[in-house]
Amino acid sequence: MSDVQRVAPPWRLPLVVLVAGLAAWVALPDQLGLLTRLFTTALLVLSLDLVVGIAGLATLGQAALFGAGAYAAGIFALRVMADPLVGLVVGVGAGAGVALASGAFLLRYHGFTLLMLTVAVAQILASLASKARDWTGGDDGLSGFAPAPLFGLFTFDLEGRTAALYALAVLVAGLYVARRVVDSPFGLSVRGIHENRLRMAALGTPVFTRLLAMYTLSGALAGAAGALSAQTNAIVGLDSLGFALSAEALVMLVLGGTGRLSGALIGATVFTLLHHTAASINPYHWLFVIGAALMAVVLVPPAKAWAWLKSRGAGG
Repeated sequence: MSDVQRVAPPWRLPLVVLVAGLAAWVALPDQLGLLTRLFTTALLVLSLDLVVGIAGLATLGQAALFGAGAYAAGIFALRVMADPLVGLVVGVGAGAGVALASGAFLLRYHGFTLLMLTVAVAQILASLASKARDWTGGDDGLSGFAPAPLFGLFTFDLEGRTAALYALAVLVAGLYVARRVVDSPFGLSVRGIHENRLRMAALGTPVFTRLLAMYTLSGALAGAAGALSAQTNAIVGLDSLGFALSAEALVMLVLGGTGRLSGALIGATVFTLLHHTAASINPYHWLFVIGAALMAVVLVPPAKAWAWLKSRGAGG
């Protein structure tokens, strides 16, 4: 019973994120575009944490799931209807569908082979998007669509007020779902597979099925992030399927710490703010700042730095 009591309720972290996001929305009315990008990026990195931190799967192809959601939502808005909530569901379905279809093949491999295959899937989708110009706009990107007012009442204005709140709400909902799943018996079994795959298989756990289910959930969240990006920016480019996006998401996850969900949010926040600040100071050398920050995290892990700060505070 005591172990159960030590588990934080699943709504605590989403509530903290909601309060912090609303405070930022009120305090930073001139940076709503940055906040929208931050919330969208955090959802993408959160989806990656389910794969890397919880399931222990090596991937550099998360952009494939993000881009699938982005293109699906954009095409749906352009050719069917512009309702943002329906488009969001379409993006979620596209991300989950690509994850399910590709994961059924990818997850039969491990380690470096799996890593390279995830990159290959993203490159295949990028090639298809580049060639299907009638549907995706090709190298020029998909544009010419705009989301309808949310619930028929809240217009996506140029200031980004509605977009920021919309992205925050989707992030909080996705975080709540991820928290519930990770703390469930299913999530604990996936953590067990991460720790010792052979032992979990010997105990009768359906390892492949569990990993595929977690990968599909990750795809759903990544697809939601892609749909948010398409709807709030009103354009989808081939960079949404690019290797750079997958690599940046992994860097953010490493910055914040893997396997804790909150680390995805911290890493996305730190990276986005560093990127924004460094690029505004020097747009040609901002990667130097990101690289230095990543080296600092590798040399001094966040847990060790936090323990040092606590000891200094106690000593003071």
